[in-house]
Amino acid sequence: MKAVILLSGGLDSSTVLYQAKADGYECYPISFDYQQRHRRELQSAFLVAEKAGVVKHQVVNFDLRQWGGSALTDDTINLPQERSLEQMSQNIPVTYVPARNTIFLSFALGYGEAIAAQRVYIGVNALDYSGYPDCRPDYIQAMQKVFQLGTKQGREGKPIEIFAPLIDLKKTEIIQLGNQLGVPWDLTWSCYAGHDVACGVCDSCRLRLAAFAELGLKDPLPYREWGSNFPNDQ
Repeated sequence: MKAVILLSGGLDSSTVLYQAKADGYECYPISFDYQQRHRRELQSAFLVAEKAGVVKHQVVNFDLRQWGGSALTDDTINLPQERSLEQMSQNIPVTYVPARNTIFLSFALGYGEAIAAQRVYIGVNALDYSGYPDCRPDYIQAMQKVFQLGTKQGREGKPIEIFAPLIDLKKTEIIQLGNQLGVPWDLTWSCYAGHDVACGVCDSCRLRLAAFAELGLKDPLPYREWGSNFPNDQ
């Protein structure tokens, strides 16, 4: 059995890769260089894929900076920093990249059908404070219909399944699952800031730090700053 895994190199997607491996699939991770602010994540994607012993890891290149519309693809939009978890949960943040998962899943679908894969794994999470519209169950259900209707494989009754094993998990539960699966957290990357060392104050860093701290665990990544709400020993 073959599976395509959307792999950013982050905490969630790395856990999903290791879940696909544990589920018995031959793993074909695919990553995306869309000229994102935090292209540093691709280095982690390579390292995690290598550590997991995947069959083949590919990186697709395109430029979403030509459209902008997100703090991750437009340097004139400031990256949110030092926000509380309550503030993060109020609105869809400026780090939302327009239609990003639709673009990613389209590439994964084409790749998956080309190699006769049975599944596409994606690490979306509906309980994440970011609240991105393309990380929710109704969106995944709609894209599953696209997978069924938009491919030869689907029309012949064997559609590629979109599998989102983290969609109903809290960030702490994802870390616990990753610990069970042996995910190498020290190789992963979550920071949006685009530095060589994680900033510690962007929304993604703070969500990650809060989850590790809640579990009483030490995040193995170094951080430039610790923010106002997290102890520097976590």
